[in-house]
Amino acid sequence: MQSDFEHGTVWKVIMAQSIPLMAAQLVHLLYNVVDRIFIGHMPDVGSIALTGVGLAFPITALTAAFTNLFATGGAPLFAIARGQKREDEAERILGQVAGSLLITSALLFAVCFLFRKNILYLFGASDTSYAYADRYLKIYLLGTAAAMLSTGLNGFINASGYPKVGMYTILIGAVVNIILDPVFIYLLHMGVAGAALATVISQFVSCFWAVRFFLSDTSPYQLRREYMKPEMRLQKEIVPLGVAGFVMQGTNALVQIVCNVMLREYGGDLYVGTMTVINSIREILSLPALCFCSGAQPVISYNYGAKKYQRIRESIQFMTLSCGLYTLAAWAVVFFFPKMMMSVFTSDAAMIAAGEGALRLYFFGFVFMMFQSAGQSSFTALRCTKRAIFFSLFRKVIIVVPLTLLLPGMGFGYNGVFLAEPVSNLIGGLACFITMYFTVYRKLPQDGETAVI
Repeated sequence: MQSDFEHGTVWKVIMAQSIPLMAAQLVHLLYNVVDRIFIGHMPDVGSIALTGVGLAFPITALTAAFTNLFATGGAPLFAIARGQKREDEAERILGQVAGSLLITSALLFAVCFLFRKNILYLFGASDTSYAYADRYLKIYLLGTAAAMLSTGLNGFINASGYPKVGMYTILIGAVVNIILDPVFIYLLHMGVAGAALATVISQFVSCFWAVRFFLSDTSPYQLRREYMKPEMRLQKEIVPLGVAGFVMQGTNALVQIVCNVMLREYGGDLYVGTMTVINSIREILSLPALCFCSGAQPVISYNYGAKKYQRIRESIQFMTLSCGLYTLAAWAVVFFFPKMMMSVFTSDAAMIAAGEGALRLYFFGFVFMMFQSAGQSSFTALRCTKRAIFFSLFRKVIIVVPLTLLLPGMGFGYNGVFLAEPVSNLIGGLACFITMYFTVYRKLPQDGETAVI
């Protein structure tokens, strides 16, 4: 059943989008996290193998960045076109994004596969951890196109008003991965290579499901070959809007690289592995807040196209409140149960001990992430491209990276790497949200008028 973004109680419409998306993304995240759980508990080599897999994180973040460049740029335009009843334009935008994802995935695979050794050492690999990182990455890269298409097209399935279909896109692949992981890692004794192979197979399954939807009669919008050829008119709209999403994920890759390098210098492979676990916990705990924002985005974009500005205000209010309450609760869980959370990913006593204090420090400002997420999502949904890009860069590049480089040498040691995150959440999150409030929220006109934001 297709969702109606223009009518009904706003928070119910957003939750109708967010809950299936949250369920799907949770399962999707689980099939990445389950890899790390199985790897972290491998006898004798679990901690160093986990460190090796963590070194591949910047590559996965880079893949997600290029997916966002086109998908998060195209999906709001797609939703706005739907709100304006321009169905052919919406279908052209869908085709442009699909074509761009295919071309970009081929280029990414070629570069990362051919230069993976140099890349992994640049990302903080040691001679010991490199063997595990390379074993994982050279298989994982085979699923680049499938990963980008399944993730990118899923945003359009949700923006079409079919969140349950979007949920199944992720759910099917996740179930496949969760089943295959123990078979490949333990039963067939493939170790990290088995985890990578299970992930690649699951990505192709998800990709098949997403593409099949847009080729079926069920979908109101079709993937057409003629619309996949790059059109400069549309690319000039899609890419600038998607730069914010690209920067958010691209700077994630940059931050992970800098963290790995500094932790290798000040703490060694143990702390690089600890950061792998912390990143995994952060991904899990960030998910509900991000899903509230993702569920609100198409509703905001659609009603912007339909000039229903009161519904936009209500969407921003609900998104902010729900994210704030959730992140506060998540922070409390981390503060009181850090050992339990570390133990899920590793049985190494030294890594658990190192992670307890690091987790508390890293998540200290987690509640302020809500301000960044709500502000960033509002900017993106309403095509405020320059502000979205600026605040993506501001938190990560201007605050996190310099602090990560400077604090360890100022007497904080490896703790300086973990301290940089809460400081950036506080400063960057508040700056983003306050700017959104005064330059967007307060300037929305009455329904039916023309907005100037």
